[in-house]
Amino acid sequence: MLNRVIVMGRLTRDPELRHTQSNIPVASFSLAVERDFKAQDGERETDFFDCVAWRNTAEFVSKYFTKGKMAVVEGKLQVRGWEDRDGNKRKSTEIVADNVYFGESKKDSDRAPNPAQQDSYQPSYPSEPSSDFTDLDMDDGELPF
Repeated sequence: MLNRVIVMGRLTRDPELRHTQSNIPVASFSLAVERDFKAQDGERETDFFDCVAWRNTAEFVSKYFTKGKMAVVEGKLQVRGWEDRDGNKRKSTEIVADNVYFGESKKDSDRAPNPAQQDSYQPSYPSEPSSDFTDLDMDDGELPF
């Protein structure tokens, strides 16, 4: 059986780091993930996914991610049953994160606007290529591959 999911989106709030009674770190956060296509009205719809990370991943998320930051979450879907204050049985579907990666470079994240203004964000790139590389003085036939 296979249960793998990878999503990329922006955090809707700062991660909340807690510890279990046995002192295991657990972080909960939510991602806003824009769909690939536009609806009939021309607007893109957004899905919101609750995520939970444990142990080192939880500490990593709570230390390096904040509201509005782009993240890539790799993990598995989990359906969890619980009871609300009125005693009603409820179910929640969440992503249990195995790995969380940065979804943008630090330079881009420092320039990123408020997520509500995301459509107007245009990254800037240098107009001239970097000159960190030098040409090799050898014939292509001499390359080992």
